[in-house]
Amino acid sequence: MPSTPPSSRLHSIDALRGLVILFMLLDHVRETFFLHRQVSDPMSIDATEPALFASRTLAHLCAPVFVLLTGLSAWLYGEKHQGLGDVSAFLFKRGLFLVVLEFTLVNFAWTFQLPPSVIYLQVIWAIGLSMIVLSLLVWLPRPLLMALGVIIIAGHNLLDGLHFAPGTLLHAPWAILHDRGWLEVSQNLRLRTSYPLLPWIGVIAAGYALGPWFARGGDTAKRQRQLLFAGSAALVGFVALRLLNGYGEAQWQRYPDLTQTLMSLFNITKYPPSLLFLLLTLGVGLLLLRAFERAGQARWIGVLTVFGSAPMFFYLLHLYALKALYLASVGLFGHNQGEYFGFDSVGALWLVAALLAAALYWPVRQFAGFKARRRDIRWLKYL
Repeated sequence: MPSTPPSSRLHSIDALRGLVILFMLLDHVRETFFLHRQVSDPMSIDATEPALFASRTLAHLCAPVFVLLTGLSAWLYGEKHQGLGDVSAFLFKRGLFLVVLEFTLVNFAWTFQLPPSVIYLQVIWAIGLSMIVLSLLVWLPRPLLMALGVIIIAGHNLLDGLHFAPGTLLHAPWAILHDRGWLEVSQNLRLRTSYPLLPWIGVIAAGYALGPWFARGGDTAKRQRQLLFAGSAALVGFVALRLLNGYGEAQWQRYPDLTQTLMSLFNITKYPPSLLFLLLTLGVGLLLLRAFERAGQARWIGVLTVFGSAPMFFYLLHLYALKALYLASVGLFGHNQGEYFGFDSVGALWLVAALLAAALYWPVRQFAGFKARRRDIRWLKYL
């Protein structure tokens, strides 16, 4: 029997997830074929051309939107199941699954080392641990959960000056929570805590607290007003704090060139994500969510929805496709950028990202359809 078509509120969530997946693809093409011109965090304005800066800045949307929608999707999962116990159990199991995935298939896709000498604890790790924490937080009253999310997002930069030296008792937990660094496991293995966890706990908690806005049968007009207000308030907060040139962020500078001045204004810190980083990206994300819902069943929404309906499948598939493409390029053309093979222009990155998106569309669509049809295969929900 055909299932009931998803409502526009659910299409908008998948479409937004699909858009940031495409931005992520562009950024990972950059990380694969532009290693000879790596960017810092925040970026160096004097050494980064505007096209490269724009490409990297678009990718800033990815992690905050993914994590926010993870929290929101957890609430929607609970709407279809039997209470908080089911939600908590699912979050814990799926979070643990993602952590294992980061240590295995994801890390191998980046390094192609077995056994690995370095394991990069990146966004899948952060989402997985955030889900495990949220499995406990869902038992809190919604107002308290929202307040906790806002306090963490707004207040974690007060901890920026807190550091613990390697070898001390608190170095490892603090490197995982807030202070990006290296953990020495043995002489042959190091861990890189690329995505410090604490701010992402705030984001996933906020996403879960937004869930009732998207309740089945809810007032669409009211939800869109709420999204407009929340997104606009976040962007106003970003502008106000950025102009003050203070809290939690590297100061922006005026340049003789207007483009470089604007680049400096939007040059914000991702590791860990500053308050300004989250205000900008989540504000834009909430406004896009509203816009996508208002767009309804537009054809381009349908295309984005395909990418967003099987995000983990796409994530793994595109990593291995990129690695295969890079190795094939090295085999055919050698290392043309020092120790790397790389492109000469940012335009080539955009072209390859577009071609890869087109090539991956069909397998992602097929898998999403299979996943929707075979709800009896329980492990599929983890992908």
